[in-house]
Amino acid sequence: MGDFNIPSRIQVALPTDEKGLTGRQCPSSECEGYFKVLFGTGLKGEDLPCHCPYCGHRAPQEDFATPEQIEYAQSVAMREITHAVTRELKKMEFDIRPSGPFGIGFSMRVKEGSPPPLRYYREKPLETEITCANCTLVYAVYGVFAFCPDCASHNSPEILDKNLEASGKMLALAAQVTEGDIREQLVGSALSSVVAAFDGFGREIVRVHADAATDPKQAANLSFQNLEGADDRLDRLFGFRLSSTLNVDQWRFAVRCFHKRHLLAHKMGVVDERYVEATGDSRAVIGRKVQVGSDEVRELMGHVRVLAQWVTGELVAKDHEPPEGGRVL
Repeated sequence: MGDFNIPSRIQVALPTDEKGLTGRQCPSSECEGYFKVLFGTGLKGEDLPCHCPYCGHRAPQEDFATPEQIEYAQSVAMREITHAVTRELKKMEFDIRPSGPFGIGFSMRVKEGSPPPLRYYREKPLETEITCANCTLVYAVYGVFAFCPDCASHNSPEILDKNLEASGKMLALAAQVTEGDIREQLVGSALSSVVAAFDGFGREIVRVHADAATDPKQAANLSFQNLEGADDRLDRLFGFRLSSTLNVDQWRFAVRCFHKRHLLAHKMGVVDERYVEATGDSRAVIGRKVQVGSDEVRELMGHVRVLAQWVTGELVAKDHEPPEGGRVL
C-alpha cells in the first residue's frame, strides 16, 4: 500500500487589500500596532527584519503576521492536510469478495465529508499611505508619522513635503480666483498650513530623537510654532540652532512669516503692538490687517525645507555621537 504521502510544508498565499498591501501587526505586547506593506517594494534581500512603524520594534518578518492571517493559514493548512489524508486513504480502499459457500467478504471505502472551513478575513483600512524616500517601500499606517518597516527611517521629511505641496496647490488656486477676499483667505490659509506643517514635522522629529537631548522630557514636548523660541530650546537641549542655517535676512523673514501666521490664527489677522515689536515690520500698521503675499509664502516654503533638512541632519548626528568618555563601536 505504500507510505502516506502527507506534505510536511504548506505554502499559503495571504490575501491582500484592493491595492495589493498585506497587513502586519507589531509582536510587541506594549504596541501591537497594525499597519500594511506592499511586498515587492523596498529593500531587496533574504531574511530582512521588519520594524514596527509606531514603536520601532525590530523582529523577523514572520513575527509580524496578524492573528487573522494565522487563523487563515491554519485553516488552509488543515484543509490541505485533510485532502491529502483522504487521498492516501482512498488508495488503501479494497474489496475482498467472499469465496466458497461460507466465505466472508471484507471491504473498505473512504467517504469524503465536508472540508474544514476556511477562516477568511479582510485587511483593515488605514489613514495614510507612504512611499519611503530612502528605500521606496510602500506602506500604510494609522495617523501620519511613522518609521519605515523596511529601513526604519522616519517619514517626517516626506510628510512635510506632502503638506508643503498642498500649500503650493492653495497658492495656485488663489492665483485663479478673481474675488479679492477669497484670494486673500486662500493665501493666508497657505501660510498657516506651511507653519503648521513645519510645527508638526519639528515636534515629531525631535520626539523621535528626544533621547539625545539634555532633557528628553522637555524635548518630547518642543513646539515649533514660534521660530525664535524653538531656536533657543534646540540650542539648550541639543546644542545647535535653527538660525545658523539661514542668513540674517532669511531668518528675519521666516520669523516674520511665523508671526503673521499667529495674527491670522489668533487675532483675525489684525496687527498689534506685539507683532511690530517682534518683527520690526515697517509696513505693518497697528489695527489694520497684516498683508500676506503668495510670493512671500513660496519663499517661506523654501526656507522651511532648508530648516527641516538641517534639523534632521543635526538630530541624526546627535544620535550617533559617542557618550561622554566613550566611543561609538
